[in-house]
Amino acid sequence: MARFTSFDGTELAYREVGEGVPLLVLAGGPGRASEYLGTLGGLDAARRLVVLDNRGTGESDEPADPFTYRRDMLVRDVEMLRRHLGLDVVDVLGHSAGAGIAMGYAADFPSRVGRLVLLTPALRSAGLSPEQSDWDAFLAARTGEPWFEAATAALERNAAGDDSVENRVAASPLLYARWDETTKAHAEAELGQWKYEVAAGYNAEGAFVPGVLRRALAEFDHPVLVYACSEDPISPVRRCVELAALFPDVTLHVHEGVGHYPWVEEPAAVAARLAEFLGA
Repeated sequence: MARFTSFDGTELAYREVGEGVPLLVLAGGPGRASEYLGTLGGLDAARRLVVLDNRGTGESDEPADPFTYRRDMLVRDVEMLRRHLGLDVVDVLGHSAGAGIAMGYAADFPSRVGRLVLLTPALRSAGLSPEQSDWDAFLAARTGEPWFEAATAALERNAAGDDSVENRVAASPLLYARWDETTKAHAEAELGQWKYEVAAGYNAEGAFVPGVLRRALAEFDHPVLVYACSEDPISPVRRCVELAALFPDVTLHVHEGVGHYPWVEEPAAVAARLAEFLGA
């Protein structure tokens, strides 16, 4: 992996795969190493993916000050990577919590973003998190699954304060439309990829000012793709519709029959749709 020095002297790592026009890819979790993104279903056949390990994750160093794990601070790492790459303008893709970083980057550095992809985006930064009614409807549709009791018990432990990676993985069947060998392997890989302190820092007090972000996004006039999935409890379609409505130039795509990690379940379809939007 290649490395660069960010704004506070922290050394960060990124990997490049594929050929062609660069696409800066931001991982979610928050706090998960970017390895889980793979090649986004083979998108590297159309674009050169520049995949950042957020500070404290994967091959990137831990910062001296944990305050810099905060979502709005991670935006600065994106800008430093753009400068390091010598790009005047760059297309940006953020998945889940990485979409929160990507939206912050579009708000703070709008002239530096070409096209913006928000892939099953986490919605807290825009004040659009799922409501209890969303979770109730989602869970009611899955009560017959063989993994349901164990997964919902993990959710209850999380609500009671169990923030362990083991408990996250125990709840992970809820994040896929199909629970098979491929999705199990993808979920279990998180055991070696996620760090609690990074996740906690991302969500620290002051990281989210939804009104400010929403006003900035309303002025962001570059093309945006909001990519929602029908079986995703993190990014419910109805909330993604509301997110899309904030942007002047937006395409909303709803991928039916897949969950929060659509490229794991239907890789070719995801890569094709992303490549189409990105003009590859």
